[in-house]
Parts: sequence; structure tokens; C-alpha cells
Amino acid sequence: MAVSFAPAPALTSPVAASLSGRYQTVRQQTERLCQPLLPEDTVVQPMIDVSPPKWHLAHTTWFFETMLLREYQPGYEVFHPDYAYLFNSYYNSLGSRVNRADRGTLSRPALADVYRYRAYVDEHMQRLLGRAAELPDSFAAVCELGLQHEQQHQELLVTDIKYILSTNPLAPEYLPAPANLAPELPAPAATWLPVPGGVYRIGYAGDGFCFDNEQAPHETYVADFALQNRLVTNGEYLQFIEAGGYRDFRHWLGEGWDLVQCEQWLAPLYWVQKEGRWFRFTHHGLQPVNMAAPVTHVSFYEADAYANWAGVRLPTEQEWEIAARRFKPDSAAGTFVESAQYDPQPLAPDADPAACHQLLGDCWEWTYSAYHAYPGYERAAGPLGEYNGKFMINQLVLRGGSCATPESHIRLTYRNFFHADKRWQFTGIRLAR
Repeated sequence: MAVSFAPAPALTSPVAASLSGRYQTVRQQTERLCQPLLPEDTVVQPMIDVSPPKWHLAHTTWFFETMLLREYQPGYEVFHPDYAYLFNSYYNSLGSRVNRADRGTLSRPALADVYRYRAYVDEHMQRLLGRAAELPDSFAAVCELGLQHEQQHQELLVTDIKYILSTNPLAPEYLPAPANLAPELPAPAATWLPVPGGVYRIGYAGDGFCFDNEQAPHETYVADFALQNRLVTNGEYLQFIEAGGYRDFRHWLGEGWDLVQCEQWLAPLYWVQKEGRWFRFTHHGLQPVNMAAPVTHVSFYEADAYANWAGVRLPTEQEWEIAARRFKPDSAAGTFVESAQYDPQPLAPDADPAACHQLLGDCWEWTYSAYHAYPGYERAAGPLGEYNGKFMINQLVLRGGSCATPESHIRLTYRNFFHADKRWQFTGIRLAR
């Protein structure tokens, strides 16, 4: 997941204090997410899209060391001279690095050394934050970017840990399942919410933080459309499976159909059938599929095939943002990483049919929009310019955040993006027509 930034406001002493508190909160949350893991869990990399948790712990620390301490603290001594090579992700302007597919080969440094690295950088960052009011405005902007960057890696940690544990034949738990699970209740019937066509303004126009791919607010025209008021459920998706959806080429884009046949997909990622009953791997091990919960871990190809089978379509990102602004979702109603559910949650059976639910949190929603620059987009100079612009090809936009996203990290204009085949993130489906 790539990021960039918009400049933060000028720094004052109260802002410096707030930044220091946020720094501690964000850094501690990353370590809390790793607490349930064994040291052996933190080195595994079962596919190229997944990074070992130990690497996430170190890479986010390398970011603060490289972008802030080395730039703004005179005389700073790096913790280890080789860590820049080990934990740089994709910054060509900052030198060579370990190949992304080889991160799982890094048995050294030991996990304990990585935690010492984090403590060392945190100590120096707190000193630097203590005199933040004396530093240029750019310091606050880059520090905020570093915090947002670490929150993105917290989301990746949640999804990567799930994938790592799922590849173990023992199906280990990340955390035990809650003792008193609520009984499964039927999902409310989906309704269609109309949105009149016209010219609308989209993109970020506030004073706070955003990534640069959200900037350059601009007008866009849409025709009349309607958006479904909730996410597609597991039960609804199961109807597609049982109707032969994965065996009928007519529903699929050509690339998607080729992939389904090559990979022998029969259901969403993590679904397994045992004795005629569907289960799915979760952070609590193997659990029965909750038919009322939103379907997740589906590729764009699967989302599009389901929409075609249902006789409708996926929304564009412009339609999604226009509808989200119109229906004003309450983020407090969504499921985010702070809930520690680590799974999208069912909508209450008595949910208001005239409201648009699950727009923020629960599942990232595939749109039928290519990821490209907004009009007026300008790539930042230097290494920070490598966050976003170079990824604007062959990817689709997703909106809304997921159950793995920190709540303070999401907003209506946030543009996530992945290749069409990706399934390990909490990706879901909302229909449009």
C-alpha cells in the first residue's frame, strides 16, 4: 500500500505535544499487534505480497530514522549501518535494498534486536519531538506522514499475520475466539439508495492530513445511479458459488476467468468445505462462515463476476465518494482494528433501510476505477515522491477502509489501490446500478 502526504500546519508547542503523544500511541499499537506472535511467526513470508512481521517492525522504525532523525537531528548515529539495506522497502533514491521476495530469509537480526532498534529510535525521536517547535514546518509534515505510514503497516500486519498463520497445517490461532459469541442473526434485506446525476466535487479539501493522491479537488460528472445500502454478505455470495459462478465463464472478465481456472479458485480466500459445511480461516483459527457477515478476501475479478451474475455492477470511485458524502456515514458504526474483531461484522437486522451502512470500516470496497492521478496531481520531490506516483498503473481503487484499518487513519477521500487479483486484504463488495 503506497502513501504520500500533504503538508501539515505550522508547528507550535501544543501541536508538538500532541505529535509526541500520537507518536507514542501509534508506535505502541504496532507492538501490541505483534505481542500474540511467537518469534518464529515473525520471520515467515509465504508469498511476495506478505512481509514478515519482524520486517514491518523494523521498516517502520527505519522510516523515522531515515526521514526524520538523520535529517533533523545533528550528529545522530544510526543504530546499525546495514539496517538501511535490510529495511528499505522500495525507495530507489535511498540506495539498494533486500529484494522484496527475500524478506523472509532475514533470520538475523533477531527479533530482540529489532525491538532494541525500535527502543533506540523511539528514545531519539522523543528528544527530537521535545524541540519540535524549533524545527522547520517540514518536520511536522514528515513526522505525521511517518505516523500515517506506520498505521498503514499496522493494517498490513493484521492481514499478513492472518495469511502467515493460514499457511500452517495446524491452523493456529492468533488470539482465542471470544467466549460468548453472539448468535448468528439474518442480515437485513439490502435496499437501493438513489443518487441524482450531475456535477459533483470530489477529492480532499480539508486542513488536516491527507495523502497526495487525494489532493487536487475537482469536478466530475456522474449519471443517475443507485448504491446498495450495505455490503454483500457471505450468504449472498454463497448463492453465487452454488449457482456455479466459479464454473461459468460468462460472468468473468477474460483475465479473471484465466486466473480462476489456473488457480482452481472455488470460493473466497480462506474458505474451506468440510463435510458439506463451509468454514473460513480467521484470526481465531478455523470458524464456520457467518452467512450474515460481509463477504471478504475476494479479488476484483470475483467482485466483478458476482456483480455481473447479480445483474448489476460495481460502483466507480467517483460514485462511491459522491454517495458517501451524500449519506454521511458514521465511522463509529464501522468495524476497525481498535475493536480487535479482525473480521467484518454483520449488520444489525433492524438497521435503517434508508441509511447507507458499512461505508467506513469492515471491508475495503472494490470500485471499477483505475488508479491514476487526479487532474493537477504533482509528484513530490525526493524519496517521498516515490510513495504514490510510480504506482499509478494497472491497479484498481478501493474505498472505505476495513476491520484492519485504524479508525483515525480513514476518511471519505482515502484512495487505496491493489492489483485486480489480490485477495489477502479485507476486500469486499458493494453493488451499484
